[in-house]
Amino acid sequence: MEEYDTQKRLLIDNSRLVINMKKVLYTLFILCLVAFSMPLLLAIGVIVAITTGFPIIFRQKRIGKNGKIFTMYKFRTMVKNAEVLQKKYASMNEAHGPVFKLYNDPRYTRFGKFLAHTGLDELPQLYNVLAGDMALFGPRPLPVAEEKKLEAWQKKRKHIKPGIFSPWILEGYHATSFDAWMKSDIAYIKNKSFWYDTQLFIRMIAYMGSLIGHVIIDDIIYL
Repeated sequence: MEEYDTQKRLLIDNSRLVINMKKVLYTLFILCLVAFSMPLLLAIGVIVAITTGFPIIFRQKRIGKNGKIFTMYKFRTMVKNAEVLQKKYASMNEAHGPVFKLYNDPRYTRFGKFLAHTGLDELPQLYNVLAGDMALFGPRPLPVAEEKKLEAWQKKRKHIKPGIFSPWILEGYHATSFDAWMKSDIAYIKNKSFWYDTQLFIRMIAYMGSLIGHVIIDDIIYL
């Protein structure tokens, strides 16, 4: 019995060691991403400040793991009173379900539209990852008001940390139905693993490169 207890403790200690090592490696990886992205972050911040003034960063309360409310950061892509103006364009909403989305939102600034369409506006969320409120991959965090409108089964997406990137983005983004989005998030929770996230990261890099290329070409055509 004593030998069994000893083996059990060793297994628990080893599993804790593996978990702690994964956390350390994950944090180091995020720090490397921040360091690699820093020139781009600074450049975007300067351009936003020059073209549209301050604030450079947009802050919004979002729902995180287990319903925790946190402040999410992103580069400001819209005019300063954008949240007030949203009601004005409510009838133009192109998204399904309780969320609001307009691809060519009139509230976008010119540079902000480029940032939003390429996903580069989300880069400041690397800070949210370092702060422990978000992960690199996971369900996209919803604003508090939109989260309250979810059905009970859809709220299962809150069982893990929200992410900067979501498989849903690769599956069609807002072109899919709202239910399909929620089902994608719940499926990710069931399939989440180190190797799955690695595959998603590679696919997301390729997707971002393609997206930026298409947006740049579109901007040149419509100049």
